[in-house]
Amino acid sequence: MKNIYGLTLEQLEQYFLSHNEKSFKATQVFEWLYKRRVSSFEEMTNIKKETLEQMQKDFNMTSIHLLTKTEGKDVVKFLFGLEDSNKVEAVLMKHDYGNSLCVSTEVGCNMGCAFCESGRLKKVRHLETHEMVLQILAVEACLNIRISHVVLMGIGEPFDNYDNVIDFISIINSGKGIDIGARHITVSTCGIVPKIEAFMEMDKQVNLAISLHAPNNTLRNQLMPINKVYPIEKLIDILKKYIERTNRRVTFEYILLENVNDTDACALELANLLKGMNCYVNLIPYNETSHIEFKKSKQDTIMRFYDILKKNKINVTVRREFGSKVMAACGQLRSNYEEA
Repeated sequence: MKNIYGLTLEQLEQYFLSHNEKSFKATQVFEWLYKRRVSSFEEMTNIKKETLEQMQKDFNMTSIHLLTKTEGKDVVKFLFGLEDSNKVEAVLMKHDYGNSLCVSTEVGCNMGCAFCESGRLKKVRHLETHEMVLQILAVEACLNIRISHVVLMGIGEPFDNYDNVIDFISIINSGKGIDIGARHITVSTCGIVPKIEAFMEMDKQVNLAISLHAPNNTLRNQLMPINKVYPIEKLIDILKKYIERTNRRVTFEYILLENVNDTDACALELANLLKGMNCYVNLIPYNETSHIEFKKSKQDTIMRFYDILKKNKINVTVRREFGSKVMAACGQLRSNYEEA
């Protein structure tokens, strides 16, 4: 039985048409689910009894449940239990422009990035579309807030779960659904080139972020195994096509690791790699974990790296640090909970 929170508006319209019902009933159901936030089919009072009975046979409204949450300054990290007892995380970050939620797309991750806690516990399965949608609904209900921005940077590689992620974006972006603007949604990928190409052809206004973390193949191969399949030159080539095709700026995420990828030489190489591209670099201070030996770069090193990029005319920011006190490194809360 499918969870109703996993259906896009178009899929729900097709469902009603296949049952000889009017397609506008899908809009009514979306209104109940995402505007009025009902918790049962019986509460959908403008839909006839026979239709509701059929929906109850075909769909469920099972939710995810909160296992624990940790809080710090402007950040709340949630650990959710799924129906099959697997666990995923979501992180709320409070900004001056609104509330941003980092959602997970998989249980674990198979990308195996050396610095990432998520990859230490291998992928169990993809998240279903409804399990991503419910992360937003659960956080909004728990804190009585509205999520204005969503980033797909939690546990998992979004483009490894491509179809479910695309449906998730459709639901949360729909004006009849959660109604989060496309330009307030960011998908982060470690660089699965064919999926970037497919995403490019969809011509959405959703932001694309690339987890780069190294300026050359030798170093990136050590940090990110995906680079052995899709090396930097192939990645940069498809991103240049993406920028030309969509006229959208690309973000490059770059976690700074002490004495690994934070040298002046790395900064210069990165500047040369990205020269002329419509992009910006988001430098990220590393969230250290007890299981991985990498250390966060010192503040003066971060600022020197920043200055080198600036002087070479690369748009660059240093991401504000969130959650070092609340186990906010991706996968850290889940990992600690499992081991406890």
